[in-house]
Amino acid sequence: MSSNIQGNVNYDPLPLTSDDHPTTALYNAPPSPSSPSFHTPQLTPADLGVDSAGFPLGASQPRFLGAALYDDGSAPHIRNSYASTHNSVPSGGGSEYTGSVYALNDTLGASPLTHGPYAGGYRDDPSLGDLPMSPMGQSQARFMEEKRAAYTPPRAKSKRNLIILVVLAALLLAILAVIIPVYFTIIKPNSDKNSSASDTSSSTAAANPTSTSTGKPTVAAVVTGGNGSMVTTDDGSTFTYSNSFGGYWYWDENDPFNNGARAQSWSPALNETFRYGIDKIRGVNLGGWLNTEPFMQVAPALFEPYLNLAQPAVDEWTLSEAMRSDTANGGISQLENHYNTFITEQDFAEIAGAGLNYVRIPLGYWAIEVHPGEPFLPQTSWTYFLKAIKWARKYGIRINLDLHAVPGSQNGWNHSGRLGTINFLNGPMGYANAQRTLDYIRILAEFISQPQYSNVVTMFGILNEPQGTTVGQDALQRFYMEAYDIIRNAGGIGQNNGPFISFHDGFLPRSAWAGVFPDADRMSIDTHPYLCFGGQSSDPMSSYATTPCTTWGGAVNTSSANLGLTTAGEFSNAVTDCGLWLNGVNLGTRYEGTYPGSGASVGSCTTWTDWQNYSTATKTAIRNFAMASMDALQDYFFWTWKIGNSSITGKVETPHWSYQLGLQNGWMPTDPRSAIGYCGNSNPWSPPLEAWQTGGAGAGNIPASVTSAMAWPPPVISNGGPIASLPAYTPTGTLITLPVPTFTASSGSAATATANAGSGWANSADTAGMYVDISSCSYLDPWIGPTANPPSPLCSSAARRRYEPREPIITPAPSG
Repeated sequence: MSSNIQGNVNYDPLPLTSDDHPTTALYNAPPSPSSPSFHTPQLTPADLGVDSAGFPLGASQPRFLGAALYDDGSAPHIRNSYASTHNSVPSGGGSEYTGSVYALNDTLGASPLTHGPYAGGYRDDPSLGDLPMSPMGQSQARFMEEKRAAYTPPRAKSKRNLIILVVLAALLLAILAVIIPVYFTIIKPNSDKNSSASDTSSSTAAANPTSTSTGKPTVAAVVTGGNGSMVTTDDGSTFTYSNSFGGYWYWDENDPFNNGARAQSWSPALNETFRYGIDKIRGVNLGGWLNTEPFMQVAPALFEPYLNLAQPAVDEWTLSEAMRSDTANGGISQLENHYNTFITEQDFAEIAGAGLNYVRIPLGYWAIEVHPGEPFLPQTSWTYFLKAIKWARKYGIRINLDLHAVPGSQNGWNHSGRLGTINFLNGPMGYANAQRTLDYIRILAEFISQPQYSNVVTMFGILNEPQGTTVGQDALQRFYMEAYDIIRNAGGIGQNNGPFISFHDGFLPRSAWAGVFPDADRMSIDTHPYLCFGGQSSDPMSSYATTPCTTWGGAVNTSSANLGLTTAGEFSNAVTDCGLWLNGVNLGTRYEGTYPGSGASVGSCTTWTDWQNYSTATKTAIRNFAMASMDALQDYFFWTWKIGNSSITGKVETPHWSYQLGLQNGWMPTDPRSAIGYCGNSNPWSPPLEAWQTGGAGAGNIPASVTSAMAWPPPVISNGGPIASLPAYTPTGTLITLPVPTFTASSGSAATATANAGSGWANSADTAGMYVDISSCSYLDPWIGPTANPPSPLCSSAARRRYEPREPIITPAPSG
């Protein structure tokens, strides 16, 4: 393989918006409802009146003594509350028994809650309106006598009994604090959309696990839990769930599409709407897992055993070739061992516990298929992406699926599958490779647009880091427009119909993309701001404390206003290019002057990579840089969650790139919300986004003049020439449908399917074939490089050789 080291791109400064929480916000408080008059008792002491009002001398002020749930089947069993996920109330009218206002406010003898210091007091049931309480007759005697008895002045010699009662009451309140939110947010709601999808699996009760024959919900300790709960994984191992942010997990094999889990109290549960532009994406990449990269490493390292070969392993292509020859150590199956061990369920649990609500998962096209001659391990990584969906659902985390590597390579870098030349929209095979890529986008879009998965895989990054300066913006935006139509054809137009579409800026100025896709339904621009790949400096880490604020913050504000949702799909804590293989295998570093063409050395990288000897001041400086980056970028995915140990040194060699290592050693913020306001943004962009940008009114109404100007394919391919002169495929092949997971539950000695996992294809009307060879035409190696000439002649004289589009895709207008 010929290696062509690409010049490093100067990453454009990246984007900032207004904070989603004030710095004085009560972090663990539930989101405030829309009513401006809502308040929670004891946030302001005056809310509950004076201590003497209605309480015996010496009695403590009660936090909560209202009856919330009833155990007997005859009594009302649903209490509506702003603490409830769905704020639903049974039809047929309300009662004071279903509202927490009952027994929480002393009327002091006034006719129900209309006079006295508690008039207009604590009421958290929005559906009850001004519903009065029943007259305080027998019901008062029935439900209030315990409260009054509890607050009778203590008798002599009863101190010990009082302490016992207080401890028991505290324990009861702690239990209720866990059970009530779980009941209302998980057991009761049952995620309407996904439970309806599950219901279609069978007409029998067994195929409808989201409801029971009695209609009475059951809280099963084995399927849900919060901070401190014990989690049992698929292989039977256990670990303790640590999440101090109010998050809770949920997994029931009998109800595998339940979306009730929540990553943190401030992040919407999966069965709730994520308000893009308002709710902040605080995410992390799972880099190096399903799309390997040399600097990511694993333990034992994947690439290090193959350094001394005639062709060293420098990317997944050469790694796959080396492994296939290494049968003594397991051959290509070593990659599956990596998939199975590098990222596990516990990583997802830790990500939620770190205060993060999104993961970006890079995936190579070989998760779907490979063509002859391509050495990648096909389809296996898809099995592990399905595991990622399951784990993300269990811990309330959303997924941004990123197509990281496509046929021919979109950038020539090692993480595109093969280091070398760009053969996507570039060179003689540039058009044919783009056709294959559109097929893979379609297959992935059809899968993730199914209702069973659309609430988990909520964003689709359609192409990672294409070299826009090489392929040209015209060809790239035409490709994006075609991909947009394919994705919307799979899932439909409007909120909750398929994923948010994320397109990379192609290393072009963001201003170049303003107005390119007017009224497009849910499109976001993705930028990757890095400081480390340009000029190097020996300035200490502390000197970069506000660099992200001044370099990226204003650009985010501008982009958010002009383009819509702006995400930083990648960023890190690195300010130098120090780190083993960060620039590629054996390519050295600019900092030490060993990278080709880098010039003189600036210093030794040991200062930056010897993380085991970082001082407290150094850790503080890195943490400040991280918080500045988070505040400036606002909606972000740190690169990356985990870096594996080198098998030679036994430690992480690129510490500025590992979120997990930073958490473990004190240089990443334990709560990402602590970054809010760090930059002191004085002129932020103010949400919300325009309605059409989030799937609302007007979404999908792209003017015909725009779509016609970006018709696919482009007339010319960079370094290839006119489309008509280049190899192309025809859309007559058999469709590939990605496999779905299978969920079973034991019933006696047999295992039965518990839910409908879908068919792998959301839109049954999308029946066009896949792109395949024309039998009488000639094709080049998809990775041949941009300088080769097209085949001549392309096809035999009898062959029909021209662009053959699929049936036109008509984008419907949004309903309502």
